[in-house]
Amino acid sequence: MSIQTPRRAARRAAAPAPTGLGDVLVPGDDGYEEARRTVGAVGSPALVVRPRDEAQVAAAVAHAGRAGLPLSVRSGGHGMTGRATNDGGMVVDLRHLDSVEVVDPRRRVVRVGAGATWGQVAAALAPHGLAVTSGDTASVGVGGLTLGGGIGWMVRRHGLTVDNLVGARVVLPGGRTVTASPERDAGLFWALRGGGGIGVVTSLDLVAARVDDVLFGALTFASGDPARLVAGWRDALREADEELSSTLVLAPAAGGAPPSATVLVCASHDDPAAAARSLEPLRRLGTVVADTVATVPYAQVLADGEHPQQVRIAARNVLVRRLDDDVVASVVAAVTGDRPVMMAVRALGGAVARVLPDETAFAHRDAEALVVGAALLSADAPDAAVDDALAAWPRVAAHGSGAYVNFQGTATAADLHAAYPPATLDRLRAVARSYDPGGLSVRHLEPVTDAAIGASS
Repeated sequence: MSIQTPRRAARRAAAPAPTGLGDVLVPGDDGYEEARRTVGAVGSPALVVRPRDEAQVAAAVAHAGRAGLPLSVRSGGHGMTGRATNDGGMVVDLRHLDSVEVVDPRRRVVRVGAGATWGQVAAALAPHGLAVTSGDTASVGVGGLTLGGGIGWMVRRHGLTVDNLVGARVVLPGGRTVTASPERDAGLFWALRGGGGIGVVTSLDLVAARVDDVLFGALTFASGDPARLVAGWRDALREADEELSSTLVLAPAAGGAPPSATVLVCASHDDPAAAARSLEPLRRLGTVVADTVATVPYAQVLADGEHPQQVRIAARNVLVRRLDDDVVASVVAAVTGDRPVMMAVRALGGAVARVLPDETAFAHRDAEALVVGAALLSADAPDAAVDDALAAWPRVAAHGSGAYVNFQGTATAADLHAAYPPATLDRLRAVARSYDPGGLSVRHLEPVTDAAIGASS
């Protein structure tokens, strides 16, 4: 049964919305303005559908194919490139497919609807003493983050989210549904593990870890010598247990506030004493002026992630094989230069590096760190203003070996090739041609002219 939202009678008579797709919104409907917006873009889709079950997802995908509508998939809508909306096409918003179920307690396999958020997942699994390694923001969608890789607060101990994916239900163009796993549709399964999405993923089977409390919080340092701080943090993480994940954030002076240097930590040791010991080298990096580190349930570490209104976030990222002194110097120069930007450096390695580069579509297994640069501009800032605000970024990016697709701020051909090495991209395109020969859902794998529409986000 189709569930339709109220719409203007004149519009309904002139252009009736398709039925059997779930909730349907078209321009002029209550709720359409919110539905067409994502964190990274504001689109003008011909319709937004919100299916209630997998059958309605299949009906929506089949309708998009018959009508020749570009297809975008929205999980949480946090993707900065704006692929979760479009102009003149269909947006499949998966928000109603948000169930979280432990389907195999012995193997700790959790089945999660692709429209759930990571905050929902963390809250649902906490009573079981379980958690899935994921991102760091509660409102981010499960589908989008997983399909791009999944880097979060337990990444060094438990790897990427895709490293814990064991199966997925996928609606393919035409409406056919398959279960992809290492044993069935293995090529598609490989592509889903970092490839950004082929078809519409409706649910994911993920292996959860046993996690109760973690040691989590921020150490804020006097920022008189940021280069020394970054190098010391790097050296400490190289020696640290894999149970410790950390991000270092350097923020320039802004709005009357002085520059700041903050080390964020999440220690997921089974032994609380070991967790406390793992932080001692970080506390010795400099003068600590604020310390919020505390023992908390893992479900509480995910940030709310509210997007500031009337603000355009300009962001870039790069993966570096070695966080050597030249990279450190470039990071510090980007924060302290004439047009300073905020810089965040996230430690990788550990479990991430134990997966072979060709085992998943996330191929950058040798990266020691992920470096992210960001600047805040007015919502109507033109692209030229973004380039100006991030003028220091190319010097940082020059040290890179690739990029993390989930944090990309643009969707150019260069971005595509940064996210996927040539062999990986060729393999992804071969899988896409097999499962989606018409390119309905995988235009993010094609040249720049099509890059804005496609994968789940």
